[in-house]
Amino acid sequence: MQHAVGAPLPRPHQPGHGPAAGWSPAGHHPGQPGPAPAPGFAGGPVPPGAPPAQPPQHPMAPHHAPGPPPQHPSAQHLPGPPPETTGHVQLPPGGPVAMPSPPPAPGTPDPAATTLAVLLIGPAGAGKTSVAKYWADHRRVPTAHISLDDVREWVRSGFADPQTGWNDHSEAQYRLARRTCGFAARNFLANGISCILDDAVFPDRPVVGLGGWKRHVGPGLLPVVLLPGLEVVLERNAERTGNRRLSDEEVARIHGRMAGWYGSGLPIIDNSQLDVAATARVLDDVLARSIASPPQW
Repeated sequence: MQHAVGAPLPRPHQPGHGPAAGWSPAGHHPGQPGPAPAPGFAGGPVPPGAPPAQPPQHPMAPHHAPGPPPQHPSAQHLPGPPPETTGHVQLPPGGPVAMPSPPPAPGTPDPAATTLAVLLIGPAGAGKTSVAKYWADHRRVPTAHISLDDVREWVRSGFADPQTGWNDHSEAQYRLARRTCGFAARNFLANGISCILDDAVFPDRPVVGLGGWKRHVGPGLLPVVLLPGLEVVLERNAERTGNRRLSDEEVARIHGRMAGWYGSGLPIIDNSQLDVAATARVLDDVLARSIASPPQW
């Protein structure tokens, strides 16, 4: 509903907003004089010698000094706004991850109490993922597990499975997954969380070699090779399902190429006769030596 310019607004119909609540139609008539102010009030004549006038008060209303506006009862005991910290995650530094420093005190470093970045290498069926998960679960400091195969399979539609053939698409998705794992590792480490990554890194294939991991994580990454015997690898591979299970010929071929890590200077664990828990304990011993004397890679 519209009103002409200068016309009085309609009186409100809500309780407490009528004339008794201070609504004055005269205040909405521009150009019309309002009622003359009462003597003794601001704007009115003051008789000579009269004391300063005070505004009238209701006879039953006690005089109180003005205070802060009332608050809703539910808001009187609420704490102040929290600091702006939710969602603020420290981003990783621009430089690569540095090599962990051994403790100044003499003795063997304790890897279970040190923030580390570990790369667990091995063929399919070596037990990399099982050992990495167990090792991460049983540390005394926060630790994350990052599996490159899991990150590769984040791609659902258009997933390039290397088992169907290594081509430009599978290589591009592998490189993308490795770069994503590297960023995640640096981010975890920058926030005081250790991480262990696992990947089937080959000693004779630069595309899936250590160079990419050093670029994306840094020289502080500690590589360790899990290399059980071929019979053990074949047996474990036979228990797999889906695209994680390889043919026996492919497993044997990969296992033979992984033997190239012997003589590379990287620590190698033969876990043919070790269960997961025992392999994790040996891994701690190997990492303690790697911290004290970092491998050249």
